[in-house]
Amino acid sequence: MAQIPNKARAVVIGGGVSGCSVAYHLAKMGWSDVVLLERKQLTSGTTWHAAGLIGQLRGSANMTRLAKYSADLYVKLAAETGVETGMRQVGSISVALTEARREELLRQATVARIFDVDVTEISPSEVKAMYPHLNVSDVVGAVHLPLDGQCDPANIAMALAKGARMRGAQIFEHTKVTGVTKANGKVTGVDYVDANGEPGHIATDVVVNCGGMWGRDLAEASGVTLPLHACEHFYLITEPVQGLGHLPVLRVPDECAYYKSDAGKMMIGAFEPVAKPWGMNGIREDFMFDTLPEDWDHFQPILEDAMNRMPLFQTAGIHTFFNGPESFTPDDRYYLGEAPELGGYWVAAGYNSVGIAGSGGAGMALAHWIVEGEAPFDLWEVDIRRAQPFQKNRKYLKERVTETLGLLYADHFPYRQVATARGVRRTPLHEHLKARGAVFGEVAGWERANWFANEGQEREYRYSWQRQNWFENQKAEHLAVRNGVGFFDMTSFGKIRIEGRDACAFLNKVCAAEMDVAVGRIVYTQMLNQKGCIESDLTVTRLSETAFLAVVPGATLQRDLAWLRRHVGDAFAVITDMTAAESVLCVMGPKSRDLMQRVSPNDFSNAAHPFGTMRQIEVGMGIARAHRVTYVGELGWELYVSADQTAHVFEALEEAGAELGLKLCGLHTLDSCRIEKAYRHFGHDITDEDHVLEAGLGFAVSKKKPSFIGRDAVLAKAEAGLDRKLVQFRLADPAPLLFHNEAVVRDGKIVGPVTSGNYGHFLGGAIGLGYVPCKGQSDADILGSRYEIEVAGVRHAAIASLAPMYDPKSERIKA
Repeated sequence: MAQIPNKARAVVIGGGVSGCSVAYHLAKMGWSDVVLLERKQLTSGTTWHAAGLIGQLRGSANMTRLAKYSADLYVKLAAETGVETGMRQVGSISVALTEARREELLRQATVARIFDVDVTEISPSEVKAMYPHLNVSDVVGAVHLPLDGQCDPANIAMALAKGARMRGAQIFEHTKVTGVTKANGKVTGVDYVDANGEPGHIATDVVVNCGGMWGRDLAEASGVTLPLHACEHFYLITEPVQGLGHLPVLRVPDECAYYKSDAGKMMIGAFEPVAKPWGMNGIREDFMFDTLPEDWDHFQPILEDAMNRMPLFQTAGIHTFFNGPESFTPDDRYYLGEAPELGGYWVAAGYNSVGIAGSGGAGMALAHWIVEGEAPFDLWEVDIRRAQPFQKNRKYLKERVTETLGLLYADHFPYRQVATARGVRRTPLHEHLKARGAVFGEVAGWERANWFANEGQEREYRYSWQRQNWFENQKAEHLAVRNGVGFFDMTSFGKIRIEGRDACAFLNKVCAAEMDVAVGRIVYTQMLNQKGCIESDLTVTRLSETAFLAVVPGATLQRDLAWLRRHVGDAFAVITDMTAAESVLCVMGPKSRDLMQRVSPNDFSNAAHPFGTMRQIEVGMGIARAHRVTYVGELGWELYVSADQTAHVFEALEEAGAELGLKLCGLHTLDSCRIEKAYRHFGHDITDEDHVLEAGLGFAVSKKKPSFIGRDAVLAKAEAGLDRKLVQFRLADPAPLLFHNEAVVRDGKIVGPVTSGNYGHFLGGAIGLGYVPCKGQSDADILGSRYEIEVAGVRHAAIASLAPMYDPKSERIKA
């Protein structure tokens, strides 16, 4: 038996398909001295009992990119390693039993086409021809992906493991990691107990937690937040069925079920709406290749639907009824990337039952990220830095994962809100707004008013791919902001104080704009990576000579804190999360100045309080900082109020605003207003794979600063010219809606996705943003093309603009 080395370039913890993929891809990139440690045997946790479905149809562009990579890799793996993977490209069919599901499938098919994934809409009769056993009497539509497939999950992992070994990686089974050592905020190695019970240590700068359902506790021991929890996952396999053959993988999401044929038997698995959490008190030490007790009552509704959907289940004998644990996360997306709490601690875990289809691409992406220091493309959707510290709470996780297991096959309606484990983070105005009709959504645990119901109107979402039940409420709020005055509670903004002797110099290093400004100035800026792409989109206010306040989206707070702390180095600057200390009350619209003058004796004229400045004011009987900025494209102020005075200031604004028609507004309206003004949204329109110049944000980059992160890439791009530009679109027909991930079609050819969309109630149509290739082209060339947006397979004419369609000269903001 090989000796475990005492040092390695990277140590991967966990020998499931995720860990094997990470080790394989690191070795493939030239890191030959990689060590993988597995507590028992390879695949013995979840991988061995996975269903092995390889589907490429995903809800977003980059998740489709990763799934396509996995499918392509698994096809080639057997020839490369000599390990038979059981990979068969039998194709897949997803069927819709409702018009809403058909719309979703067609929208996903559009996303797939953007990445050249072979996908076709097929009729119920075509489904029947391909799947004779299926009852299609109530099928309203379907899509077929001929290159999807199924595999033997354990052998996929074994093939990846062998491929890693072939390139120098070492794998040790029955070796339990007992701790990760650290110093100065960085990983220094791992402690372990080997197969003989002997302790040991491997010195390393890189540890990758691929611990699956053990991952949360492993991370917790190192002070790392990894919110996941195991659930029971059920499937049933029949006795052999005569003449079954190799059928496509079948998904019937409206019945929470998937089907596959294997070795002449039929298998059905379930993603039921209310799942059973498991392992609340930990996982016993000897757990290996284990199953959980049968629960026929829990599975019965799925099986009853199956007997109607596929009548062979009425007569075929049952060979196996299986129940095994898998890990799930609070938002049904897995975790990838470096933990914000500990340098060199990486994560690839929490796959929500798509671990086989996801791990090939995830391992590739993480290996690039580790080796090159930057993600290969935008991975924010699965970035570990989106996890909030409170989410590791076990009671929260137990309640939430009862819902997230079923979300894989639930209708993925736009604006869909989670129902479980709500109300954890609330602003001081939560009950005030609730009493006034607020309907809340959740982001990063924050309860945020998304829209306000009218008197007598139900305070619930009625989900649809068409205009939902709050569309007219949003319109009224939107037009109040455009024509009068609206109020937003934006307390969920992340607020970061950067303070100390070197604060200004440090911010000048990490921000693209000039930070050495007068006290009271507000600077809109980006933090860039070395490629000149956008890591963060923020405003920074100079509070004093040595203190600054950075304001970021609530969802990106942990990411932004991690970026700042990673780069502070030896600078004399303290970085503090101030989010919970202050509320942010936004007063926006052409009548906002009139309202402010009614609640405060301070002067709000342009001369006294110009755009882009901050000052302390009196408001009601309290004190606040008034920041004159906007994310809706109107005259307005953000009021930063200490949490204890928030309710009082709100009441003063509400009372004074009654005569002016002050309208309470939600986050849906904030988004529809910002998209009319073509303001970018981080995570959609701008990400860490979008160059700041191509995003149209060159105006926020200082050309005079001698040094900042990304400067060389900005100058190089300016010299070489842009490859693409972010363009604003409005659909000519006012009826269709845009959300995001529709296809931008230029002169008949798909050129990319709509990065974000909403309805422009002032402009009178759906508005979207999206990147258009423009290498060697002028603005006239870009605007001279014919544009359409493909929505669920139907193309709609679109008007394109490089300048904001609403108030292009920003005259209203500076009024």
